[in-house]
Amino acid sequence: MNVVQLKEEVIAYSKTIGIDKIGFTTADPFTELKNRLIRQQELGFQSGFEEPVIEKRVTPSLLLQEPRSIISIALAYPSKMKVRVEGRKGERRGFFSRASWGLDYHHILRDRLKKLEEFILAKVPEARLKSMVDTGELSDRAVAQRAGIGWSGKNCGVITPEFGSYVYLGEMITSIPFAPDTPMEDQCGSCTACLDACPTGALVQGGQINAQRCIAFLTQTKGVISEEFRDKIGNRVYGCDSCQTSCPVNKGKDFHFHEEMEADPEIAKPLLRPMLKMSNREFKNKFGHVAGSWRGKKPIQRNAIISLAHFKDETAIPDLIDVLENETSTVLKETAAWALGKIGGQQAQAALEKAKEVEADLEVISEIEKSLLKLRN
Repeated sequence: MNVVQLKEEVIAYSKTIGIDKIGFTTADPFTELKNRLIRQQELGFQSGFEEPVIEKRVTPSLLLQEPRSIISIALAYPSKMKVRVEGRKGERRGFFSRASWGLDYHHILRDRLKKLEEFILAKVPEARLKSMVDTGELSDRAVAQRAGIGWSGKNCGVITPEFGSYVYLGEMITSIPFAPDTPMEDQCGSCTACLDACPTGALVQGGQINAQRCIAFLTQTKGVISEEFRDKIGNRVYGCDSCQTSCPVNKGKDFHFHEEMEADPEIAKPLLRPMLKMSNREFKNKFGHVAGSWRGKKPIQRNAIISLAHFKDETAIPDLIDVLENETSTVLKETAAWALGKIGGQQAQAALEKAKEVEADLEVISEIEKSLLKLRN
């Protein structure tokens, strides 16, 4: 097997199946990453969505027998919608972050990696391969950075010269000793645009994030969102792009290479009020194919309530009263009680006073009382 020639063939083939950038690195342990992950754990900065065993995240040999190299791939996604829709009074809209436009990127990357695996196995049938995307053990970003895809930005994303940080990443551990590419030097320099733009100060310092304060993380949680963060969420129903849209490298970067990544504006910027009345089936039919649906309907509905409060949308008061009176989820009821206090007015106050008389849940009652106190003062 001529590994040099095989690498060239893999690179050439990757371009024919819609892989926008490919890089190679060794299967050595990620020792620098290990230190960072231990520190994150000590500080309580983890999201809880990660692989819990740090050794698995940094040791490829625990994931594949005798690995020799890792292939990293990147696919560029759009930063602008081809067709735009605007919300207006009475028809306010939420916003899914760019990473949830189009078909769930996990499916797209797995498709590309599967094709790449088949190509390699046709050339080297005895090869051992293990691919992963996002939810795999390895850190996509650490692999991509070491494989020369881009540099590790202060926004905690991989920034490529060609596509900025608007890239989806995936990787494949292999038993083939591909020659490693050169990692890219950091090019953020003294720029702090992303740190300055972060609404909650989640970017503690360049390259370090407190996930517990990150809006992208908070919109994916299932509980009640702390009052400290509600106003900062704005009309985001899933994810946050502030650290990307503020990045100077990302300015003007907008690529439409993959049809399945294109945004349906009615899904990427959905009307908020109809979301509160959606059945599970309706939610699945409309949003089930996008990455932002993975936590189910309730977190998105909670975020929609926060968004309506952000707009102080008085036309949503009847919808919020319906949630407060008839919803079984205490998370949604608490959030609705807060939202009614935020929007205000006699109708909202009367509904809160009525709900206080019949509500049994102490947390909901507490939220109702806080809203009433605000409205009476």
